[in-house]
Amino acid sequence: MSTEAPDSPKAARGGSFFVALLRQGAPAIATATSELSDEVGDPTPIHALKRISKMAGPIDPSRRDGLLLRATRYVVLIPLAFRLLAVPGQFGVYAFQHGATGLLPVGVFTLLSVAVNLIGFRWMFRSAPYRGRDAGKLLAVDLVFTVLSPLVLALTVPAQGYFDALAVSSVHLLGEAGLLTLALGVPSGLVFGLASFPLRMLANWINTGGFHVGAAFSTSTALLAELFLAAAALVLTGLGTRLALAYGTRNGRLAERAQQHRMLHDTVLQTLEAMALSGTSNAEERLVEIQRLARAQAMEIRHTIETAKSERAEAGARPLGEKLAALAAEMARDGLRAQLVVAELDDDTLSEVRQIAIRDAVREALRNTMKHSGTDRVVVRVEEREGGIAVITRDHGSGFSAADHPAGFGISESITARLAEVGGTSLVESGLAGGGTRVTLWVPF
Repeated sequence: MSTEAPDSPKAARGGSFFVALLRQGAPAIATATSELSDEVGDPTPIHALKRISKMAGPIDPSRRDGLLLRATRYVVLIPLAFRLLAVPGQFGVYAFQHGATGLLPVGVFTLLSVAVNLIGFRWMFRSAPYRGRDAGKLLAVDLVFTVLSPLVLALTVPAQGYFDALAVSSVHLLGEAGLLTLALGVPSGLVFGLASFPLRMLANWINTGGFHVGAAFSTSTALLAELFLAAAALVLTGLGTRLALAYGTRNGRLAERAQQHRMLHDTVLQTLEAMALSGTSNAEERLVEIQRLARAQAMEIRHTIETAKSERAEAGARPLGEKLAALAAEMARDGLRAQLVVAELDDDTLSEVRQIAIRDAVREALRNTMKHSGTDRVVVRVEEREGGIAVITRDHGSGFSAADHPAGFGISESITARLAEVGGTSLVESGLAGGGTRVTLWVPF
């Protein structure tokens, strides 16, 4: 088994992401998830070139994300859309300038160009699985059409309209340079751009008997400029994708860590505190109570670890009212009597993720009541309010002063942060001694 660090020379043999983008084109973006360091997505301000160098850093070419690989093919829609709009527009300019002179061959070329691009669009948007071999065949047909078009126009268009007719095919030619650069990489686009120079001189000679080097050079220069723009777009898209993936991965890890902290707070810590607050003075009864709490907690943690996904899938079939009823039964086993008042709600109005966030936040609020309020009764009311669902827990216990008891982890993370993640809000209100506490939780539809 290899023990080499990811940054060692051997681990980086696959080359850099930047080089892979230039050599392979958009398909190289499929490797963007490999060898991502935490520094890439670190929001700490650093020099721009340093961050770019990290984004363009080492990759493992053998690790290719299938979803990214399928998504990268859509980048070729850009040159296809360009040709689909620009070729008919340039044909209109030709028709306005020359009338019927050479209109038929130029019109046929325009129709064929539009057909080729529409076929490309149709093939890209079809629901069938993506096949690279079929894509290669379509690209080859497109390339042959692009190469032969100026030669056919040179043979069929009168000399007085030839160069303007060539301008129509040049638009298609520019799109081809971008298409090859994005789909296959800069080397393919560069070879095509350089090959266009003798191709245009040959077309000029066929139509006019002269090579017209200046006109051919002008077309090749425009092609190279298009190649540069396509390469720049490719690099920016690839590096931006890698940065977004790194940042998303980092935020996902932070969210997972916060969820784990909440689970520890809402389960293990709550149980330990309940053990410490056990009111019985009999040692034997206290031991039995501690064993009961520990056994129940162990079962809950095991259930959470082993069946988290299946639990959520099953819970998705239950409406919010049933989730809260099950929660009230859970609290009753621990000695808190929760009266549940639920308005008539449409079961489909609230997404499952928001229902779970509400349920878990209510659980924390009820546990706070059980620990701090000095009462064993609480009312939980569910109602529609301001384009969402509001859940209000109300007890008539001892209450607390916000100035003397600032919000701890339970309120800030298990309640406030949990609801904020799903677009909701929370409000904790408590009077002086005897005034009780009211917690209002709200999430949008």
